[in-house]
Amino acid sequence: MRRTVFVLGVLGALGTGGFLAVREVFRWAVEHPGTATLVTVVVFPFVLALVVVAVRGMPRLRELRRAAREGKAEAEAEVARAAVVAEEAAPAVVDGPEPTAVRWSSVEDFLAMDAYAFEQAIARLCERDGCRDVQVVGGAGDLGADVLAVTSDGRRIIIQCKRYCTTNKVGSQDMQRFGGTCYTVHEAEIAAVVTTSSFTEPAVDYADTCGIRCFDGDRLVAWSNGGGPTPWG
Repeated sequence: MRRTVFVLGVLGALGTGGFLAVREVFRWAVEHPGTATLVTVVVFPFVLALVVVAVRGMPRLRELRRAAREGKAEAEAEVARAAVVAEEAAPAVVDGPEPTAVRWSSVEDFLAMDAYAFEQAIARLCERDGCRDVQVVGGAGDLGADVLAVTSDGRRIIIQCKRYCTTNKVGSQDMQRFGGTCYTVHEAEIAAVVTTSSFTEPAVDYADTCGIRCFDGDRLVAWSNGGGPTPWG
């Protein structure tokens, strides 16, 4: 608002000053007609010449329009080039299953993983089938828990992952170590051991006594393929 008032004031002052100057010049010309005529004859051609030179030095309207069109075309071409570069730099979209469509079709697929990758695969299967708050906690000091999760109906599940070759079965000692912590330490409502191998009979007996669910390689593959139950189902 203050800037607008200032600009209007400056314009008003210039207009008033111009009007007063013209009036004084006109009054002087009336009082001194001879001198005024002489000044006009001498000064007017000079001013006219300056105006002509200035006008000739200015670009014509047609040239201005042509320059504007050329600038617009160049800007549009630059935008088109930028779009092409952005399109080329964008990652390619590869057709395939959705990220949630997690599936491994055989025990060999799991055996090709290392122990940590196997735990990650089990966690992804849990997420795929509706678990939330899924965590991979396996490692030194895990006290038997490799994957923690909450099922879709709100139960806390603890999973121990055993990536064993088919000739190396999960024994009763493995099961007992897990049974000693899954409920008392990790407060599991569901406890399960998932392996790529199988279980010894003593391990199965102990699991039945403690309520631990045993998932061998066949059950794991069936779960992964969507044709079998989940460890909490």
